[in-house]
Amino acid sequence: MSTIHAEESREIDASPQQVYAILRDYRVQHPAILPREYFKEVLVKEGGEGAGTVIQITMSLLGTQRVSVQTVSEPEPGRVLVEAEPDGGAVTTFVLEALDGGRRSHLTIATDVKASPGVQGFIERLVTPPLLRRVYRAELEQLAQYVKGK
Repeated sequence: MSTIHAEESREIDASPQQVYAILRDYRVQHPAILPREYFKEVLVKEGGEGAGTVIQITMSLLGTQRVSVQTVSEPEPGRVLVEAEPDGGAVTTFVLEALDGGRRSHLTIATDVKASPGVQGFIERLVTPPLLRRVYRAELEQLAQYVKGK
């Protein structure tokens, strides 16, 4: 089974510490940067701050709703945050790099997901990367606007 990869990056006018604090807060700040047209609901099942948090996300893509349960880990606290489905499905990674001596950030959001076999997988490999990049561009834009308002 092949893997589908999609990623998008953007520079954010906020320190990596500010951006990371937003990303790891699943009760208030992280949901605030999610584009509502794609993310219909985010429920915190356990935790709420960083590693060990379990979330249930309802996404709407191409007219289809998908519910996903994900566990958050912090392989490199302050720099790398990961949301992973426990069944080995989709894994989304947020990677922060400091810019301008730590005054600004470069954030990359990347997802790896297993493609279905056969024709369905072929279609998924064509459609999924550009669709997820569009979602992540919207999320990065909302993040940029969110930090301006803080």
